[in-house]
Amino acid sequence: MNNIEQINEVAIEVASPCVRNCCLDKQDFCVGCNRHIDEIMAWRKLNSKAKQDVLMLCQQRQQQK
Repeated sequence: MNNIEQINEVAIEVASPCVRNCCLDKQDFCVGCNRHIDEIMAWRKLNSKAKQDVLMLCQQRQQQK
């Protein structure tokens, strides 16, 4: 295995978008980070790509507010 392959295998840790303002709206979305309750509960089990996808959804939700 060469260095490039080793780098590609390293999981990039994606930070939680939590801003410690946890309160769910009527649709079960957090008013602080814009994640749905299901996304919050699954966060620790998601891989980096799935976490990035959730972050993108959070950004879209924030823009729609």
